[in-house]
Amino acid sequence: MPYRNSILLIWILTIVINGLILLTFFLPKLSMVAGRDYSSLPKLNAILNGLTFFSLLFALLAVRRKNILLHRSSIFLAFSFTSLFLFSYLLYHFSMPSTSYKGDGLLRGVYYFILLTHVVLVAIIVPLGLLAMVFALNNRINQHRKIARWTMPIWLYVSFTGVVVYLLTHPYYPQ
Repeated sequence: MPYRNSILLIWILTIVINGLILLTFFLPKLSMVAGRDYSSLPKLNAILNGLTFFSLLFALLAVRRKNILLHRSSIFLAFSFTSLFLFSYLLYHFSMPSTSYKGDGLLRGVYYFILLTHVVLVAIIVPLGLLAMVFALNNRINQHRKIARWTMPIWLYVSFTGVVVYLLTHPYYPQ
């Protein structure tokens, strides 16, 4: 696919992915998926976020050791885990009500800070991650390095805080 078409596809995917995530909060739950038990999906989502985090750590260590093949493989693995996460996340949130955090005190403020930064950075990581991948695949290594300096720490933060949000809300999920 020509580079210019890739950039257009990235922006379309960014709008679609972020739009679908946003819609999960406003649309009524879908009847075609409602009525099934998806209560285990938040745990699966946390596991997928954790696997993404560790794949990214391997990718970071590999590139620092100049092992490009391991770096590339680890990044593809992280994208795979993130894609599975996205599917599972959308399935859960299109079919189940959102779970509210019911804690109080200092931990409540910490939770909402983590959640807010997580949500904002999720919207940003979609185009950053896709751009970094397109730059690398099109051998635009200087552009890849420039954007990856921002993408890697943000993606690490998003995947790690995804696990933290789950751990903090886990007691409040319907059993």
